[in-house]
Amino acid sequence: MALRIVVCIKQVPDTTEVRMDPVKGTLIREGVVSIVNPFDSYAVEEGVRLKEKHGGTCTVVTMGPPQAEQALRDCISVGADEAYLVSDRAFAGSDTWATSLTLAAAIRKIGFDLIICGKQAIDGDTAQVGPGIAVHLDLPQATYARKIREVGEKSMIIERLLEEGVETMEMPLPGLITVVKEINEPRLPSLKGKMRAKKYELKKLTAADLDLQPGKLGLDGSPTRVMKIFAPPPRAGGEVFKGEADQCADKLVAVLAKNGVV
Repeated sequence: MALRIVVCIKQVPDTTEVRMDPVKGTLIREGVVSIVNPFDSYAVEEGVRLKEKHGGTCTVVTMGPPQAEQALRDCISVGADEAYLVSDRAFAGSDTWATSLTLAAAIRKIGFDLIICGKQAIDGDTAQVGPGIAVHLDLPQATYARKIREVGEKSMIIERLLEEGVETMEMPLPGLITVVKEINEPRLPSLKGKMRAKKYELKKLTAADLDLQPGKLGLDGSPTRVMKIFAPPPRAGGEVFKGEADQCADKLVAVLAKNGVV
């Protein structure tokens, strides 16, 4: 069966370049060295593999500033068919709720059978946007997918990676999954893919293209706020015990007892 696969990706600041706006409490993205969110690379690879196996299309979509175009081109270079940039100043400052609402409206407009997201973004680490999209679109969802066993016309069988083990479940289609890095090994772009990505004309969606009320977009439409940003205090130096193992153990027990730990 042919699948219309939509993969949500995010361009994130390189972990060495993360900066915060102390007034708005949001990440500063413009002018910062950025990369494709690593977990989203696995989502793109899985989307391309499913397309190659079952037919259909793999479309990538991201919400972000104009510089996020590069992330989309990187996805085109490894096999994605189409790419949408959802970008508008009205989206600035969106929290996870407003982001998932905006992306859901864009995906609804694009059309889909399956939505794939990385399990989380490395900048926010909330793991909320993928599930939020599913809620806004009233879709079944399966998070932390490590393997797609079967894909049928109306459902798919998925293995989920949980803390206590692995769960196998059947999810109706259309639906949404978030994936972990165990699901595959992302491919490198080919020369042909790089050339196609360079020439590809990205599709763009703005606030005017989405059927959403202005008050639900961006910072104004975000119900959560970062009230305060601060660096954690540096850790105080610990105490080092030297000597034989049994002597060090006795010293450690004495210190713990003194502090009421044991």
